[in-house]
Amino acid sequence: MTKNNNLEIYIHIPFCKRKCRYCDFLSFACSENVQKRYMDALKKEISAKSIKYESYVVTSVFIGGGTPSIVDPFWIKELMELVFDKFTISETAEITMEMNPGTVTKESLGLYKDAGINRLSMGLQSANDRELALLGRIHSFQEFLSAYASARSVGFFNINVDLMSALPRQSVESYMDTLDKVLNLSPPPEHISAYSLIVEEGTPFYVAYEKGELELPSEEDERLMYEKTEEILKLHGYRRYEISNYAKEGYECRHNVGYWVRENYAGFGLGAASMIENQRFSGETDLKKYLENPLAEREAEVLSLEEQMEEFMFLGLRLIKGVEEAVFKETFGKSIDDVYGEVLQKHCKEGLLIRERGRVFLSTRGLDVSNYVMADFILS
Repeated sequence: MTKNNNLEIYIHIPFCKRKCRYCDFLSFACSENVQKRYMDALKKEISAKSIKYESYVVTSVFIGGGTPSIVDPFWIKELMELVFDKFTISETAEITMEMNPGTVTKESLGLYKDAGINRLSMGLQSANDRELALLGRIHSFQEFLSAYASARSVGFFNINVDLMSALPRQSVESYMDTLDKVLNLSPPPEHISAYSLIVEEGTPFYVAYEKGELELPSEEDERLMYEKTEEILKLHGYRRYEISNYAKEGYECRHNVGYWVRENYAGFGLGAASMIENQRFSGETDLKKYLENPLAEREAEVLSLEEQMEEFMFLGLRLIKGVEEAVFKETFGKSIDDVYGEVLQKHCKEGLLIRERGRVFLSTRGLDVSNYVMADFILS
């Protein structure tokens, strides 16, 4: 099984002004002094480990968090200068940075653009200030509008906006209003990520949910929000290319698609994961230990053939186009029926999977119950 020499880079900046009530990511508030020490450690890690990737061409970079835009924008510029110096970056590379609308200015956005960042992912979540406050977001809708206008004015022509549905006390009408306001931006975003809220263990929302204090929409309303999202976005020229992602033609997030088709990726920063030639490894998750030794890595896990096939299926099926049977055979030396014949037959019969023109993909109904379908592709 051969891999191409493409590489994706993920850089984790774990800091937030305040953690949102639904968030279970590796993120937290920290002083500016700690942030500076972290950015220095991050540059040390990237500089030292980059030698392992000399034979690769970087096709995408994604700076995520946390809230990367909370740190000094000049540190982001220095970070990107290092990345361009240490790696072979494709001329057409997609370079994304996540940002919170409450943490940017026109000047900082201009610095990001000058640093080589060519795609922004803006966390709006809702256009309703009451809903934003319930989520624990630090920005208002007006601040989002200001940040969006500034991003356009400094030359960002590829912007994603994150939206969430099924929020506490959210109505169908309120969610539709959020969609409408985002679609009426001038120009509208090139990409929209639309997620239903998942109440994750260990979050303030989970504590409230356990106490019966989280007022969530009914299942019927949640379902209606989900259905209306695809229907309305399709009318506005967005193509659904993944379970929760919609894009104008040519603006699919290449970095995320790379994950779903199992491209090589290298992660840098606190807790960042990597997968190189079917070996998976991750860095230190304790901030104090990371600052002391940013080069430490946990022992690599070599994926078995079965694990590779599992990932090929349940990651690939996230994409609306699904998986290619010929690629499965070329990659693993076995036909997809040799490995998953019974599973495919079962879900095709249930109407949850479709096999057509050499592809296997989820039906519209299958997308609704994707976790149920994908669970059957676990071989162990």
